[in-house]
Amino acid sequence: MNNRLKELRKTLGITLEEFGKRVGVTRSAVGRIEKGERNLTEQMILSICREFHVNYLWLKEGTGDMFSDTPETIIEELAEEYDLDDMDKKIMEKYLELPREQRQAITKYFRSIFLDE
Repeated sequence: MNNRLKELRKTLGITLEEFGKRVGVTRSAVGRIEKGERNLTEQMILSICREFHVNYLWLKEGTGDMFSDTPETIIEELAEEYDLDDMDKKIMEKYLELPREQRQAITKYFRSIFLDE
C-alpha cells in the first residue's frame, strides 16, 4: 500500500505536507507510510478515498482504477441539470484534475478579470 500511496500523491501533484493536511495527519506521518515504516489505518484509507475520490480496492489491494467514478457521475449530473455540452464537461473534468496550486492560479486570474471591472 505504501507504494500506491506515493503513486497517488505524485499523480495528484501535491506535497507530503498538503496530502497530510487534507487527510488530517502530519507530513512526517505520510512520509513514514510511503517509506513503509508505518501502515495505513483503515480510518486513514477511508479518509484518503473520500478526500481524493480514490478507489478503495485500488488503494487497499491494487485492483481496479486509481480513482472512483464519483467525479464523473457528479459532472454528468451537473451537465444534465445545467444543460452542459461535451466541451463544458471536458473543461470541468480537466480543471478538477489539476493540482490545487494550478486551480488556485486559474481562480486568481478569473478574479482579476471579474473583480477589476
